[in-house]
Amino acid sequence: MKHLMIGLSLGLMTTGSFAQEVQRDTVRTHTKYLSDITIVGRNTRADIHFLPEIVGTQINAGKKNSLIVMDNVQGNVVTNTMRQVMAKVPGIQIWESDPSGIQIGIGARGLSPNRSWEFNVRQNGYDISSDPFGYPEAYYTPQLNSVQRIQVVRGAGSLQYGPQFGGMVNFIMKNGSELNKPFQFETQQTAGSFGLFNTYNAIGGETNKAHYYAFWDKRLGNGSRPNSRFDVSTGFGSFTWKASNKLKLGIEYTHFNYVAQQPGGLTDAQFAADHLQSLRSRNWFNVQFNILALNADYTITDNSRINIKVFGMTGDRNSNGFMSTPNIKDTVNAATLQYNNRRVDIDRYRNAGAELRYINEYKIGSLKNTVAAGVRYFRGNTARMQNGRGDTGTDYNINTSAPFGTDLDFVTSNTAFFAENIIHIGKKLILIPGVRYETIRNTAEGRISFNSNGSENKVSNEIRNRNFALLGVGAEYHIGNTELYANWSQAYRPALFSDLTANPTTDVIDENLKDAKGYNADLGWRGSIKEFLFFDVSGYYLKYNNRIGLIAQQRTDGSFYNFRTNVGNSTSKGAELLVEFSPVKAFVKNSTFGNITLFASLAFIDARYGDFRVVTRSGNTLTETTLKDKRVENAPQRIFRTGVTYAYKKLTATVQYNYTGDAFSDANNTVAPVTTGVNGLIPSYQIVDVSATYKFTERFFVKGGLNNLFNEKYFTRRAGGYPGPGIMSADPRNFFLTIGAKF
Repeated sequence: MKHLMIGLSLGLMTTGSFAQEVQRDTVRTHTKYLSDITIVGRNTRADIHFLPEIVGTQINAGKKNSLIVMDNVQGNVVTNTMRQVMAKVPGIQIWESDPSGIQIGIGARGLSPNRSWEFNVRQNGYDISSDPFGYPEAYYTPQLNSVQRIQVVRGAGSLQYGPQFGGMVNFIMKNGSELNKPFQFETQQTAGSFGLFNTYNAIGGETNKAHYYAFWDKRLGNGSRPNSRFDVSTGFGSFTWKASNKLKLGIEYTHFNYVAQQPGGLTDAQFAADHLQSLRSRNWFNVQFNILALNADYTITDNSRINIKVFGMTGDRNSNGFMSTPNIKDTVNAATLQYNNRRVDIDRYRNAGAELRYINEYKIGSLKNTVAAGVRYFRGNTARMQNGRGDTGTDYNINTSAPFGTDLDFVTSNTAFFAENIIHIGKKLILIPGVRYETIRNTAEGRISFNSNGSENKVSNEIRNRNFALLGVGAEYHIGNTELYANWSQAYRPALFSDLTANPTTDVIDENLKDAKGYNADLGWRGSIKEFLFFDVSGYYLKYNNRIGLIAQQRTDGSFYNFRTNVGNSTSKGAELLVEFSPVKAFVKNSTFGNITLFASLAFIDARYGDFRVVTRSGNTLTETTLKDKRVENAPQRIFRTGVTYAYKKLTATVQYNYTGDAFSDANNTVAPVTTGVNGLIPSYQIVDVSATYKFTERFFVKGGLNNLFNEKYFTRRAGGYPGPGIMSADPRNFFLTIGAKF
């Protein structure tokens, strides 16, 4: 009963025995220990929180982190509009080239947003990217209607979660434990601009011994540009059984499938003439993911518990299209009266893994300390078939009329051990040292291409074995309801599959090629003052060593080749600030006109190359230069989001402003765009979004909004390949309207 009352006072439901209340506050409460969270923010409308120092077997103390409560997010959740969802996570850069919200692209601290590949992306604690060690692109993103909360651990997450430099993003799915009744049916129907229709239907419930949740989501639309239709289906089901007071078992399954037409990229001239035009009508993309996960929680004693996750994934990524740059037209051949043959690429992912985590609370004198440790195993296989000769048609298919030019097989195996320890030094100061030890084995074999005589260019059977340790330490010093925090943690980014394969006639891979390594450091102050102020102000420094690139070289016989090696370093430093303030709660004791909340999220980013060697070939001459002091590509120097939310009884309305500074698309910092649109400056842009929710009762609500209210004409990326190449236009002004009910 004690822990239940603590949970209710927090606006959270808790289970287990680690809960210890720090501040009694129905809006936001920072918690030292929390064994599990099933409901966050039940008694508050706040969408942003800090993670408790301990959740389950996960240590968050001393780390820059955020907890997003999805039920309280104002904005277009249906199409995963991340600039609204992550508005209060300072410094998150977002690529907005996918109007359907199928694949999100987020980055931070000057790291690339490309399919979020600089973050370790998880769902309920297990990996959902293609291969976190060889191809860490997140093709699958959960439908956010089904997500209960999002955990974001910046930088220092490398010790517990492994790669990447950006940290970890974990989507926690609804599981029925928040419903507190045996059965509930939930439905949400959404319509919007450009033919958008989304239907979300779910069932769930909780009994004394079990809880369950299942949903099916279907999303259709035409997109804002011609040739940008999409059809997305997502299904998920989970069942958790309380086998005893100590043992809890769970199983869950995810199915994800979509087919999307890709309108292609634009040159700068084409964008200026009509930023919503499309010059590609035959380009298609298809992804199919199936994920199965098993989970076991066992309470050993009142002070220790263990968690085991076993997961497996099968995924297919298929594309078919005419992939020339946008200054080349896709036309009918006058001789054959048919289009040119399209290019077909296929990836097949077959992954499996297991992760065991253990946590134990112990005392040194009268002070409680906590150690968390774990071991992880992962094995992934990627079969990659590229440059297939597709048909001359216009619809989606992956038919080929000849063997694939590229046919490769990649295998990754990884074993890791990790441990962190919360050590109390007095009542206010804690230190959190940690270590992670990794072993990684990558293999690559197969065909790179065919020669003109039909013979094969095969990749040298690449086998790379690496063993290394990551170290880190964090600290917190508590001052009332606020805390000073700091951390320093080493991080790494493994050499990707693309780094392990090279055409043997033109490229050579450095035998001593190293994984990119470096570290993140944070120093900040965060907390809350009563119910009217919530803040997090920090500075950071990110060191990214051993970046991999190509250097032109010349042999003694005069022939040239590209040498793939570690070419240099980069650094990123800056500040990340979040302030949320309620003047009504600060100055009005008993408001009769509702509440107003203001927020500002600001990031300063200075991401630059250090001694970064570049050797280029011009005719028979090699020229060596350096990128020193050049800005890192895709890294804006300022990201600013601010907004105001008004809440009165059953109504909540939000206006949000987003500014993102300019960025370069290449490391050479090309300003004037090239004729293909692939390289050049990415101009700054500013967006205003408006949204509102009205809850008629606890069962019925209506939600709507206008995105890009002032119809800003902008783009966030220049693509070198899929889904372009060229400029990828962002969406113009659009609306959505959702009607929801629970029974």
